[in-house]
Amino acid sequence: MSLGFTALELARIQFAFTVSFHIIFPAISIGLASFLAVLEWRWLKTKDPIYQDLFKFWVKIFAIAFGMGVVSGVVMSYQFGTNWSEFSRVAGSVTGPLLTYEVLSAFFLEAGFLGIMLFGWGRVGPRAHFFATCMVAIGTCISMFWILSSNSWMQTPQGFLIENGIIVPQDWFAIVFNPSFPYRLMHMAAAAFLVSALLVAATSAWHLLKGRRDALVKTSFSMALWMLLVLAPLQMFIGDLHGLNTLKHQPAKLAAIEGHWETNHDEGMPLYLFGIPDMQAEETKYAIGIPNLGSLIMTHTLDGKVLGLKEFAPEDRPNSLIVFWSFRIMVGLGVLMILLALFALFQRKDGKLFENKWLQRFAVLMGPAGFIALLAGWFTTEVGRQPWVVYGVMRTKDALSPVSAEQVGFTLIIFVVVYCVVFGVGIYYMLKLMHLGPQFIHSSVNDTHDDATVIQASKRPLSTFTEDAEDPEQKEPKQ
Repeated sequence: MSLGFTALELARIQFAFTVSFHIIFPAISIGLASFLAVLEWRWLKTKDPIYQDLFKFWVKIFAIAFGMGVVSGVVMSYQFGTNWSEFSRVAGSVTGPLLTYEVLSAFFLEAGFLGIMLFGWGRVGPRAHFFATCMVAIGTCISMFWILSSNSWMQTPQGFLIENGIIVPQDWFAIVFNPSFPYRLMHMAAAAFLVSALLVAATSAWHLLKGRRDALVKTSFSMALWMLLVLAPLQMFIGDLHGLNTLKHQPAKLAAIEGHWETNHDEGMPLYLFGIPDMQAEETKYAIGIPNLGSLIMTHTLDGKVLGLKEFAPEDRPNSLIVFWSFRIMVGLGVLMILLALFALFQRKDGKLFENKWLQRFAVLMGPAGFIALLAGWFTTEVGRQPWVVYGVMRTKDALSPVSAEQVGFTLIIFVVVYCVVFGVGIYYMLKLMHLGPQFIHSSVNDTHDDATVIQASKRPLSTFTEDAEDPEQKEPKQ
C-alpha cells in the first residue's frame, strides 16, 4: 500500500497532512483566547452585557478549537517516534526539552485555568474569572513561543555541538533565541490573530446579510475590522523583516520562493508576479515580472544582488514550484485583507459600515482566507527548508525511521479517514454554531446601540464574552 511513493515521500505527506489539520486549531484558540480576554475586560469596565453575551458565544468556538488542537497535537508528536525516530535520536536533546518546556509552562497553565474559564461563571468572582481567562490567553501565547522556538531552531540552528553524530546543546539562550525566532514568532502571532479576526468578521457579516442589525452582530463586526486594519499592514511589515532574515540565513529558500535561478550581478532582480519554475530545466517559464522590484524588496536597493538557485547544488535546492506559488497565495491573500480593512474604514467614515452588502459579502468570502494564508505560509517555510530537517546539519532523508513504504502508506490512509471523520464533525459543529450566531442572554433583545456607540466601544479590537457571574434571572435588562 505504498501508493507509488517511497517511504520518505509518504512520511513527509503524512506529517504535512497532520500538521495542516493541527495548525488551524491552535491558530483559532490563540486568537480567540485574547479576544475573550478583551471582551471580558470590556464587560468588567463598562458592565455592558453585550460583551458578556459575545463572550458566551465565542467561548464555545474556542473550546471546540482548543480540544481539537490538543488531540491533533498529541497525534502529531507521536510521529517523531514512528516515522522520524532518527531525527529524535540525533536532535532530540534540543527539540525534546523545548517541547517539554511548552508542556510544563503553557499546557499546564491552560489546563489549570481552562475549567474556571469555561465553567466558573457564578462559582468564582468576576475578577477571578477574568484572571483565569487571561491565564488561558497567556498560556496559548507561551505555547506558541516554545513551538516556534523549536521549529525556528530547525530553520536556523545554533548553540550546539555534534559529538559522535549526536547534536549536543551548548548554549540554551542561543538555541531558544535563534536568528529566525523573533521574526517567525511575530509572524505567527499576527497570523493567528488575523485568523480569528477574519473568522469573527465573516460570522458577523453573514448575519448582517441575513438581516440582523442588533448590537451583538454590529459590535463583533466592527471590532474584528478594527483588528484587521491594525494587523494586516503590520503583518506585511513583519513579513518584510522575515524576508530579510531569510535572505541572510536561508538564501536557497529565498531564491526558490522568487523563482530566481541566476545571480544578478549587473542589474536588479525582477519580482515575478507569475511563472512556472522548472526544476529540471533550471528556469522559470512564462515569467511575468517587474524589473528591479525583487532587489528593492529583498535588499532595499534597486540593484541589490540576490543569489540564484544555480549557486546551490541540485540536491540542496528546495522545490521552487511549490514555494513559489504557496508564497504568492499567502501574500495575495494578505493584500486582500488590507483591502478589506481599508474598504471597511471608508464605509465606517461614511456611516455605512453595517449597511454595505458588498463589504459584507467581501468579509464572508474572506472568512477562510486566514486559514489558507496560514497553511500557505507553513508550506513555504517547511518545503523551503528542504532537503534539510535541521538546516545545513541533518538531511530529511537521514531523519527517517527504518519503516517501509507499505507501513507508512497504510497509516496515512488511516489518518486521512479518522481525521476527516473526527475533525470533520468538530468543524461542522463549529460552523453550525457560527450559523446560529451570538444570542442575547443577559442583554435585552430590545436593547439597541447607535452606530457611534458601537464603533467607539469596538476600538479595543479583540473581544468576545462569557456569562455574567450574577444570576441572569436576577439581573434587570438594560433599557
